[in-house]
Amino acid sequence: LYISGQLPIDGATGAMPESIEDQTRQSLTNLGHILEEAGYSHADIVKTTVLLTDIADFAAMNAVYATFFTKDMPARICYQVSKLPMGAKVEIDAVAVK
Repeated sequence: LYISGQLPIDGATGAMPESIEDQTRQSLTNLGHILEEAGYSHADIVKTTVLLTDIADFAAMNAVYATFFTKDMPARICYQVSKLPMGAKVEIDAVAVK
């Protein structure tokens, strides 16, 4: 299952949190909704790409990211980018396999 980049937008309200921690949590929650609809879970993710507008946010993003993967961490690449849509600080895509 290939999941395109998820911005940290709450699907119910359209709101975007401010902090990198809350944005990371929302992006991974959005991934979770897509995974669940397809019969997958975060445990099935084998690869992610994380885009950050400030690589200095890596440690804070990583602390939240780690809470979503309790067993084996998926392979990951992380890039700093100059901008993301809607002023987001993070965007995360994923590949999941059953």
